[in-house]
Amino acid sequence: MKFKDLLMHKVKSITKVGDVKSQTNLSLDSPDFINFLLEGRSASGDSMSEITYYNCLRILSETLAKLPLKMYQNTDSGLMKVTEHAAIKVLRKPNPYTSSSTFWAAIEMNRNHYGNAYARIQRNPNGSLKHLWVLPSSDVEMKINQSGIFEQSNAIWYHYQDKQTGNLYKFHSDEVLHFKTSVSFDGFSGLSMQQILSTYVDNGNRSIDYLNNYYKTGLLGKAYLAYSDSMQISEEDAQGFAQDMEKYAGGVSNAGKIPVVPPGFDLKTMNMTMVDAQFLQISKYTALQIASAFGIKPSFINDYDKGNYANVETQQLDFYVNTLLPILKAYEEEISYKLLLEREVDAGYKFEFNPNVILRADYEKQVNGLVKLTGSGILAPDESRDALGYASRGGNADELLTNSANVRVNDIEKPSVTTQTSKGGWQD
Repeated sequence: MKFKDLLMHKVKSITKVGDVKSQTNLSLDSPDFINFLLEGRSASGDSMSEITYYNCLRILSETLAKLPLKMYQNTDSGLMKVTEHAAIKVLRKPNPYTSSSTFWAAIEMNRNHYGNAYARIQRNPNGSLKHLWVLPSSDVEMKINQSGIFEQSNAIWYHYQDKQTGNLYKFHSDEVLHFKTSVSFDGFSGLSMQQILSTYVDNGNRSIDYLNNYYKTGLLGKAYLAYSDSMQISEEDAQGFAQDMEKYAGGVSNAGKIPVVPPGFDLKTMNMTMVDAQFLQISKYTALQIASAFGIKPSFINDYDKGNYANVETQQLDFYVNTLLPILKAYEEEISYKLLLEREVDAGYKFEFNPNVILRADYEKQVNGLVKLTGSGILAPDESRDALGYASRGGNADELLTNSANVRVNDIEKPSVTTQTSKGGWQD
């Protein structure tokens, strides 16, 4: 049967008169439509129960949550850190009920799991930033103006259905921070990882189900009772014997016990072992494929088969450059564009995450690096103290220092030529 015919058959099967589903419009990219095509086998409902998928979501969420978000300004003197601004206070405490770490962890979790994450921007009457609120992605629907987006102001709107009150809120694009995955075909919305990895996540869940059933049966697995035709046992009696054997030989409570087989019967196992099925290899391959789609390195999911200290350290640096850096750049652009006024953006203000918390080396290497930076005049002593968590000393501690032996090349005088006398002395 062709795909089109199969699809129409499935549609007809659920659009009977009086069927509630027949009164619902399904979008081609909606989870309900995907679940419908998969005959009830949800592509997202059980995805969080797959341990590798969950770990990847957790790693990215916790990593973003622990990065400090700083405000800077590009000036003629270089990049200057900004400490006094209304948005800084809000970003430290987005709203009365949510801390900064919890807020960004929830945003990143929604972004990866649903493909899009939303936060409402609430402002004071004077236009200053008041609060930021996480909008659960499952309750938000993005709408595009029917007249299109070209040369249209407020062409994109966000409809949020509050589950607590049932109220429907409509926000235009300037009132919502919208973070999306990098996988997008239109640039307006991202594809969710649960849909992209539905096959691998489903395989992972099935491996867990296999293990659960294997343990529930007391590691007995599939078996059959063999008997000869001469015994003349009815089908009903055979089924009864099989159920009795399952009762007394199966289950965790009977694991390790010797089953008693009725005379004339022979209990034989018929399932493959985990080694024969290459269960460990397939499970590990599935886990690595899921992790690679997120940009998570093997060491992050406890795969150290080919890892050593240098290898793991390299993986951490690669995680920052190839996985985290593109995510942070997208966050910084959206935050700077939506939370800052146009005149502030023109004045060089911007937000940046500080990745030093994940790039910190051990304490000895960190100190040696700061000593070299301070001694070469790149950092002032107080800047190095701040990097180590010490209070500023003030005074001359904010001035750059360098070794007095370092001079400009043009300031070096040509040495005079000397010759040695016959008496062993030196003369000009």
